[in-house]
Amino acid sequence: MKLFDTHCHLNDDAYRDDLEEVIGRAREEGIAFILVPGYDLPSSVRAVELARRYPGVYAAVGVHPHDAVTYDAAVEKELQRLLAEEKVVAVGEIGLDYHYNHSPRERQQEVFQRQLALAKAADLPVIIHNREAHNDLLDLLQAAGKNHRGVLHAYSGSKEMLPNFLALGFYISAGGPVTFKNARKLPEVVTAVPADRLVLETDAPYLTPHPYRGRRNEPAYLVHTAGRVAELRGISREELAVSTTENAFRLFPRAVSPARD
Repeated sequence: MKLFDTHCHLNDDAYRDDLEEVIGRAREEGIAFILVPGYDLPSSVRAVELARRYPGVYAAVGVHPHDAVTYDAAVEKELQRLLAEEKVVAVGEIGLDYHYNHSPRERQQEVFQRQLALAKAADLPVIIHNREAHNDLLDLLQAAGKNHRGVLHAYSGSKEMLPNFLALGFYISAGGPVTFKNARKLPEVVTAVPADRLVLETDAPYLTPHPYRGRRNEPAYLVHTAGRVAELRGISREELAVSTTENAFRLFPRAVSPARD
């Protein structure tokens, strides 16, 4: 059983002292593929370095909405350079975050649109962060039309909004919160997503699933999310692993499984 963790911040300082052990535990649990997204320029560079070093590890580069105020022509030029790297498979994580508003909303929207344009020019999918900005995000994506493909990472929208994003061709990613005992909305969403549009993630070191909630998350814990999602959908873990891994490679066509090399 091979799983693809489509969103894991191995470039975070949380793994500075035991990265090798973290990757080793992931391999032991069957997490064969890991996508490391950037959230600013330094973390994007680090993601690329990790992808170069480890088989089955891929990178995405981009600027998170929290850091939209740091985005300028020099950052954009460097991102364009990084997008030419062989194992960079997406632009991300990018998007909107109206919970903290670390960057002004108008600036977030502008930077999001500029990075959508980068992805379109490079013919790459996008990894979208969305927190409490559902309507504005949907408006921007609908205005862009079906020119973009990608995934809504750690989907936090409602089941009712789901068809709007699916109609634009986006995938939906399920993470650790689906395992929480107080989860209400997300289990409904996970069961409503078409089988060919669902992928899995940890968002490690964040969003740690039950039974490790409250501790540092790591990619090995993806098995707990996979188990809960399989239970909700009424299928085996093996069937879920096959479908979500195939979906991830279809979503990120630049990614090539080492088994296919």
